[in-house]
Amino acid sequence: MVQKVVKRSLLLAIVPISLLGIGAWQSMSWWNWATAPSQAITSTTDSPGEGKSVEIQIPQGTAAQQIGRDLEKAGLIRSSFAWNLWARYLSSQDPKGGFKSGTYELSRSQSLKEIADTIWDGKVVQRSFTIPEGWNMRKMAAHFEKIGFFPAEDFMAAAKQVNRQKFPWLPADLPHLEGFLYPDTYKVNSDTITPKAIVNQMVERFEQLALPEYQQAKSQTNLTLKQWVTLASIVEKESVVPTERGRIAGVFTARLRKGMKLEADPTVEYAFNITQTADKPLTFAQVKQKSPYNTYVTPGLPPTPIASPGLPSLKATLKPESTEYLFFVARYDGTHVFSRTLKEHEAAVVAIRKQRQAKQKQSV
Repeated sequence: MVQKVVKRSLLLAIVPISLLGIGAWQSMSWWNWATAPSQAITSTTDSPGEGKSVEIQIPQGTAAQQIGRDLEKAGLIRSSFAWNLWARYLSSQDPKGGFKSGTYELSRSQSLKEIADTIWDGKVVQRSFTIPEGWNMRKMAAHFEKIGFFPAEDFMAAAKQVNRQKFPWLPADLPHLEGFLYPDTYKVNSDTITPKAIVNQMVERFEQLALPEYQQAKSQTNLTLKQWVTLASIVEKESVVPTERGRIAGVFTARLRKGMKLEADPTVEYAFNITQTADKPLTFAQVKQKSPYNTYVTPGLPPTPIASPGLPSLKATLKPESTEYLFFVARYDGTHVFSRTLKEHEAAVVAIRKQRQAKQKQSV
């Protein structure tokens, strides 16, 4: 009984000392051992986990003492007692601060202080994702599910929620966010990976990078915001070679001005969720199938964008190339043949088809 009382008295005496001067502890061999990287514990062994990172999750409201126990159990620190001392020291230096909840990637090669600083500062694990230009919401949803973020249907549901309270500039007649989810590379904290958070982040990027382009040129274009993004999304899907982007935008602009149908293949693909290839082009039946998105049968622009255009396509749509061309057809190498008349266009289609057939025979 006497021994327990003595040990408890020593413990109570140690804690105030730690708060008065942590430097005194650092000069002690025990403190140096307790706060050193835990990798040294197994430095004389062939442990396969030596020095490797460990992902640890700290739920909201977890006490500092429990964090220390979890870290010690995971082999990331040597002493939860030393952790508690350091936690009290940090609190004395920064009374308004505290350890942050979240998911952290920590290493056994880090010292106790380095681990504590990481959690105190809230440097949680970040994940990145990239949305290429020209992707639509369906493709994004499938991608997020594939990389393990969340189910595809959850993203689609979030993308159909048009938050005009947060983004009052969004068009009033927009049924979903197709086209306004800006294509880019993003970083996100692992603990905030939700469909709503991702959607908001992408719309915010559009607001930062794309919207100012429209606002500056608004007085020089007849396009509304939704029309601008819609036309740019078609230009994005049709353009492969950057040098042709302005001309393709010019062709579509000229066709709209003359009251001609756009007759853009990507709108058919979007309407019926199909993908054509060089070996499997769109059929006559598909092109003639009715849909407000099928610009072969429906005049003007589709009801909404069909994909997320990048900044080059958005800019090209605001300042399209002035051209006499009204038609173009793909060569299947990324470039197009542009024509002024329907007769020239039909001849170009026949010539390209023959070239394609000749190449196929050669390959056989």
